[in-house]
Amino acid sequence: MSRVIAIVSGGMDSVTMAHQLKEQGNEVHLLSVDYGQRHRKEHDFAAAAAERLGAAHRIADLSAVGAMFRGSSLTDPTVDVPEQTWEGFGESPNIVPNRNALLLAVAFAIAVVEKAEAVAIGIMAGDATSVPDSTPAFLDSFIAMERLATKGYAHPDLDLLAPLAGLQKSDVVVLGEELRVPWTQTWTCLRGGEVHCARCAACWERQEAFAEAGVDDPTAYQRNRG
Repeated sequence: MSRVIAIVSGGMDSVTMAHQLKEQGNEVHLLSVDYGQRHRKEHDFAAAAAERLGAAHRIADLSAVGAMFRGSSLTDPTVDVPEQTWEGFGESPNIVPNRNALLLAVAFAIAVVEKAEAVAIGIMAGDATSVPDSTPAFLDSFIAMERLATKGYAHPDLDLLAPLAGLQKSDVVVLGEELRVPWTQTWTCLRGGEVHCARCAACWERQEAFAEAGVDDPTAYQRNRG
């Protein structure tokens, strides 16, 4: 059994990852990061996942740092969350540049304290096409840097796991079904309202994932997209 610091936002991908890590027999510590995102209610769903899995859960408050992340719909209240999907490397208003690097830096700092063998992040195959700090090259470089930065302090076999990196979102739904993930206890919508809006990019991807997987979507939406 390995001790793993799992970065879990409360979304369907990271929650599925947490269930998978637990199913594999790991001691899982869930970490959520408040970087000023407007949909920070997702952390309530991360907490629910931790309770189901009998795992510890912490929220790192970096909201003061996030307040300086202008230009992203996730963190800048003057930028509207766009409708539907967005295509183009480095052009999406839904991207916070360097976010994964920030989350991973916090997770590895905690991994040192907890003497964890690994940090896990729930990126998927599709993320690497639009999020620079989700690419295999970035992950390889980051773990190499952390092994230098924490040498003599961290677990000697410290590793970075991305167990969903080869999966599309529909594959995550299939995996989550096998792991009995309660989908209504996950949060996706970038708007962070009472229910999923059905129209933002994240909601579109969620609906398409269930449809492509051939699984009924139990999510409560504000209205049908379109």
